[in-house]
Amino acid sequence: MYLRYSFRLEPTPGQRIALARTFGCARVVYNDALAVRKAAYQADRSKIAMGVLAKRVITDAKKTPERAWLAEVSVDALQSSLRDLDAAYANFFGSVSGKRPGRRIGLPVFKSKKDSRQAVRFSRNGFRLRDNGRLNLAKIGDVRVRWSRELPSAPSSVTVVKDASGRYFASFVVDVGPETLPPVDAEVGIDLGLTRYAVLSNGQVIDNPRFLRRAERRLAKAQQALCRKAKGSKNRAKARLKVARAHARVADARKDWCHQNTSRLVRDNQAVYLEDLAVSGLARTRLAKSVHDAAWGMFRRVLEEKAARYGRHVGIVSRWLPSSQTCSVCWVVDGKKPLHVRTWRCEGCGTEHDRDLNASRVILAAGQAERLNAPGGPVSPGTEIPCQARPVERGTHPKAQPVTTGSQAGIPVL
Repeated sequence: MYLRYSFRLEPTPGQRIALARTFGCARVVYNDALAVRKAAYQADRSKIAMGVLAKRVITDAKKTPERAWLAEVSVDALQSSLRDLDAAYANFFGSVSGKRPGRRIGLPVFKSKKDSRQAVRFSRNGFRLRDNGRLNLAKIGDVRVRWSRELPSAPSSVTVVKDASGRYFASFVVDVGPETLPPVDAEVGIDLGLTRYAVLSNGQVIDNPRFLRRAERRLAKAQQALCRKAKGSKNRAKARLKVARAHARVADARKDWCHQNTSRLVRDNQAVYLEDLAVSGLARTRLAKSVHDAAWGMFRRVLEEKAARYGRHVGIVSRWLPSSQTCSVCWVVDGKKPLHVRTWRCEGCGTEHDRDLNASRVILAAGQAERLNAPGGPVSPGTEIPCQARPVERGTHPKAQPVTTGSQAGIPVL
């Protein structure tokens, strides 16, 4: 499977200028190619081949006065931009035809130089890792990397990202084998909520960290300072960076907390069962800010990816399961209950239940039943398909060339 390893970069002022130039050229090539494809489709509904498109917007464009500056950056980064456009069209057509699962994907749109996030990808021809641990990028130079652990294998591509807070990252795609954990007997059901983030069927409770709520005062002050600056001024640009850095601290803390808790759940349990929550619908209610702060979608995605990598099972039960209405002892459906009711007594057997703990036990039983009675498919531990890096990001060559990694290190996204 292909995994991502992300690292902080520390480019010099000159390298920052070169990276900004590369971001801009890749964006221009992407927009030019998109305009050409749209014009061809509107003219006679034809599709231009990648080779012809690359020759028109890169090779021939360099010979014109308007695009002569494209020669100042690596051609590998420009070709990767065209592959991104081709993948965007493939995703759109796959979504329209039903071949691609998930939410409907729209047509590719033009990129703006005002976007807060800029990224460019280099394939195996455009980068190399030096013996001293530096990352050499074509026509940019050796960039210092903050390594924290070794890469498991030679990377097939690297994506250089500049986020809204001005930080630079290098995201490597590497091919790794599965790391199956020793089997355990424990299985757990999880009921996600807002008052308590998660209540486990074994009685454990994970408190809601509320990262955004705790940082609201600091964020409000930074946003207030931004609003008081004149538009277009240098002070406004500095204030915008302060706001972006404040939001980045919140996002980083949430992501780190999510990875730590999902790792513990995957390590301690052979199977984990969750309810299929309608997060997008809940995010349109009066609880929208709390729902977004909880990041249930990210929690589920990371849990599924870790389970697929380490040989565990994650089961998702139907959102229409009346988990808060069903008694986990006698299985009598006791009717709907308002949210302020946190404990209730079953009319069938008289057992007094904690609302969330009972729901987690019902989810556990329902998930085990679905897994036992599954008519086929990836129901055995370790057979789920992990969330892999996109094929367009895995490089252009099928076999990896030997790469000297030096003191490489990184933090896996999974």
